[in-house]
Amino acid sequence: MKKEKTQTSAGKKALPHSSLTLLNRNHTEYPDSPDKAKIETFDNAYPQRNYVITFDCPEYSSLCPVTNQPDYGHITVRYIADKKCIESKALKLYLFSFRNFNTFHEESVNRILTDLVKACRPRWMEVIGDFMPRGGISIHVRAEEGDSSLVK
Repeated sequence: MKKEKTQTSAGKKALPHSSLTLLNRNHTEYPDSPDKAKIETFDNAYPQRNYVITFDCPEYSSLCPVTNQPDYGHITVRYIADKKCIESKALKLYLFSFRNFNTFHEESVNRILTDLVKACRPRWMEVIGDFMPRGGISIHVRAEEGDSSLVK
């Protein structure tokens, strides 16, 4: 498959993924809240096709807004892209930004869904949070948006 270069305003040829600023950096800056995190996207090479992209993130953590104690969980993001796909390093840094952020499990899963949908406008997206027990109770949260009939 031939990689196309895009034209910049100055007429110079730009690399097809030159808008990605977080990937391939020598120094990584870790945002300290989801509000400061940047979710980067790139063009979907196959927008004519419905295919499911899955991100498996087993090391999610945040802080309980009441006790300030750490909460640990496993976040799974599944989506069918439309025109844009989420760049994985940007997603990693975005999820890392919750590490010192106070939020309930239900809030974090819905916040992740809202922010990712805003960034890439998928045809369908699902975010699942499986959280480790606190006080003997595990919490499992699933939120979705878009046309679920596209998923088999």
